Amino acid sequence: MKSIAVIGAGITGLTTSFLLKNKNLPVDLYEASERPGGVIYSKRQDGYLAEFGPNTLLNTNKKLEYLFKISGLSEHIKFAEHKSDKRFLVRNGKVIAMPSKAISFFLSPLFSWKAKYNLMLEPFRPRWKNAYEESVAQFVRRRFGNEFLTYAIDALVAGIFAGNPERLSVIHGFPKLYKAEQEYGSMIRAQFFGAKARKKRGETSKQEARILSFDEGLQVMPDTLAKNLGKNFHSNCLVTTITQIPSGWRISYRQGDELKQQDHSAVLLSTSAYAASQIDLQCTSSLNLGLFSKISYAPVSSVVLGYKRKDVGHPLDGFGMLLPGIEKFNILGTLFSSTLFSNRAPQGCVTLSSYVGGMRQPELAGLPQEKLFKMVHFDLAKLLNIRGEPVFQISNYYPRAIPQYNVGYGQFKDHVLQLQKDCPGFYIGGNYTRGPALSDNILSGFEFADNIENYLKTVAPFEV
Repeated sequence: MKSIAVIGAGITGLTTSFLLKNKNLPVDLYEASERPGGVIYSKRQDGYLAEFGPNTLLNTNKKLEYLFKISGLSEHIKFAEHKSDKRFLVRNGKVIAMPSKAISFFLSPLFSWKAKYNLMLEPFRPRWKNAYEESVAQFVRRRFGNEFLTYAIDALVAGIFAGNPERLSVIHGFPKLYKAEQEYGSMIRAQFFGAKARKKRGETSKQEARILSFDEGLQVMPDTLAKNLGKNFHSNCLVTTITQIPSGWRISYRQGDELKQQDHSAVLLSTSAYAASQIDLQCTSSLNLGLFSKISYAPVSSVVLGYKRKDVGHPLDGFGMLLPGIEKFNILGTLFSSTLFSNRAPQGCVTLSSYVGGMRQPELAGLPQEKLFKMVHFDLAKLLNIRGEPVFQISNYYPRAIPQYNVGYGQFKDHVLQLQKDCPGFYIGGNYTRGPALSDNILSGFEFADNIENYLKTVAPFEV
């Protein structure tokens, strides 16, 4: 049996490759860049630990703990400090703690009594009859009212997708919300009755899941998984063509100035959508990968600033803050990174990780670094009562950071399913198929590894 080809060393490709190797199946992982991890990127500098992509991971499933154990990641885990449990939202220029319990919601100054009354009525509103595909904004207005959309969901969508709730599809961007309404008729009822179903599946709700990272940031995870692959991890290999052949699949790729080919029993394509669209797929299907070039991506700059603790007036006693668009600030949100984890800043200093751009203000993401630093500092100084200048600053620009699951996104998911149906042994994964959540993309690696193993049993039963 020839090895399985995995193309793209983002977290889905790395997890799948590692699990296949753990099943004693041969695997080769091809990555176009020098390093593994995709948008996961951690950097230690001057005593600060900066995260440019995802900052944390939610421990939502026991499979994650299994992966950490068998890969050696368990010894590197750092759980978030309990003081980071609080979340903040900006309203009228003030940083206000978000309510965590029902009683605190009704006492909170974040929402008017009209908004609170609307929430009380939510369980009595009829479920959606699917007259058309709703946007997140339409869904929230219908179930909770406009104020909840403007001040809470707009900020949440910016924090998760860097997206626009008026364009984002609820059925594709937030499928669990859509399913909860269809199954339970209400978001509030789903919170109560869905807990039993989650427990049966071995899942923990995102509200209750522990937040974690690793001693030197999330980059430890892709580095460790790639190290476990050893010589089967191939960096600087740009795949140009995937060809279906009688015995499986042929990968053509460029490594430096050389053009190379390798035959494989099966293929997982786990690159970004725009990278996938550049690959020539030659197979029995009439479809190709070009459609994925039409998937919209939000541009984002991650800006990490360090301050002396004595210069910051806010206690930073929480996870971070989100900013609704109506507040007219330049940042989408800020994580209180050194509150989350103790090793993110030198003694007597704090680290604040902010995000700029997205679909709200895409033109800001590509600004020169110095302008970004000044702009973010101006917002933070106003919101968090910062009196001094930053003593550390670093940033990273992602021109295509997060795929946008906008209304009509089903055409891309259908395209993936049809290609996989037409071409046995060919699989497509990544955050444009499974959503942006890091945990979901890790868990999809388990699914791909099992599916590929089962496929190989049908085509080479005595070799698996």
